[in-house]
Amino acid sequence: MPDQPMPPDRLNAVGVLTRREIEARIVAPLVEALGERFGQAEVQAVLRETILRLAREQGAQLAASLGGNTLTDFARSLELWTRDDAMTFTVTEQTPARFAFQVTRCRYAELYRALGIADLGVLLSCNRDAALMAGFNPAVVFTRTQTIMEGAPYCDFCYAIRG
Repeated sequence: MPDQPMPPDRLNAVGVLTRREIEARIVAPLVEALGERFGQAEVQAVLRETILRLAREQGAQLAASLGGNTLTDFARSLELWTRDDAMTFTVTEQTPARFAFQVTRCRYAELYRALGIADLGVLLSCNRDAALMAGFNPAVVFTRTQTIMEGAPYCDFCYAIRG
């Protein structure tokens, strides 16, 4: 199956927050069971690698679906992640070369905490952000110094064109 391209991702129709909840309710028990058998560190390493690969693929699919891979195109895509009041954020900079914002409420973090799997939330959600952008536009550098998921008061996202 790795040699065949994945079919187009149509799951955002349900909203990313709902999608992440569905994924978490399936993945968390699997990670726990597989961790008991093969060791948590090994299972989480495989999970991390898999999530990063999927995120890169989804980034490329996102650029294709938007018809472009500029930071302006990416800014338009945030509607997918904010649907269902999933995030509250403030844009701090938006130019053709830089796009930065701060997330002050993250219902993704709230979801993973409510499910009792905050530690997996970093792997299942936050972990995707850099890889998604790498697939969306490899010329963009993503930086973030803190996340709500890891206990910070806000997440600081910054996307900048290399150069």
